[in-house]
Amino acid sequence: MSDSIKELAEEIRQFVDARNWYAGGCADLKGIAISIALEAAELLEHFQWVKDTNVAEKVETNRTEIQDELADVVIYALQFADRAGIDLGEAVREKMRKNGERWLV
Repeated sequence: MSDSIKELAEEIRQFVDARNWYAGGCADLKGIAISIALEAAELLEHFQWVKDTNVAEKVETNRTEIQDELADVVIYALQFADRAGIDLGEAVREKMRKNGERWLV
């Protein structure tokens, strides 16, 4: 992982561990994956029934709430990668390489 991603993952791990949130084995990857989907749905909820032409305005007027939901998605994604032993920085680079092969310029 890049240093900044590793630092964030470590900061999140320390935060969660200090609160003993995942005691008793409840931090399984399935639960974290479900949490990613739930938080992504909360992000999407901000755009439900919003016309495409009004999206930028919606983001501007609800920036803090949208930012918080996006952060929740990323926090759970970092936790998933950390607990699954996935180098998220390398995974993103590899996926971008594959995307480059699939969608040529």
